[in-house]
Amino acid sequence: MAFQVGDIVEGKVTGIKPFGAFVSLPEGKNGLVHISEVSYEYVQDLTAVLSDGQTVKVKILSIAPDGKIALSIKRTQPAPERGARQGGGSQQRQQGAPQQRAKREAPPRVWQPKPSQPQGNLSFEDMMARYKSQSEEKIADLKRVTENRRGGYSRRR
Repeated sequence: MAFQVGDIVEGKVTGIKPFGAFVSLPEGKNGLVHISEVSYEYVQDLTAVLSDGQTVKVKILSIAPDGKIALSIKRTQPAPERGARQGGGSQQRQQGAPQQRAKREAPPRVWQPKPSQPQGNLSFEDMMARYKSQSEEKIADLKRVTENRRGGYSRRR
C-alpha cells in the first residue's frame, strides 16, 4: 500500500520529543507529527497528550522526496467552532472565567484631536512668539538627542 497525501491511517507513537511525536505507520514507515499538528488546543507538553505505544489516527500532510512523512492528528478531527475554541489564553481563562468576552455596551471610540490650550484673545504677535518658543524647544531637544546618538559634543561631562 503506497501512501498518498491526504490519506488517513492508524499508527503507533514510537517517540516523543519537545517538537513533536514520531509515529510508526504500516509497512515499516515512520512519520513525524509536529507539536502544532497534535491538537486544535495549545499543547505545551506533548507527554500530557500522547504516550509511547498509543495508537493514533493520522493524516498524511506531505511526503518529501527523501522519504520524510509529515503527519497531523488534529486534521483527522472536525475543527472546533470559532467561538468554542479553548486552550491557550490568559490565566483568567484557565482559572474558570467565562470563555467569551462580554460585549461592550459603550459606543465605539472615535479619534478626536486633543483639546488645545485656550487661545483667548491673543494677538498675532503673541501667537507667533508662542509658536517660535515651542519650535525652538523642539529643535533643541531633537539636536540633543541626535548629538548623543552620534557621539558628538555633549555638555554632560
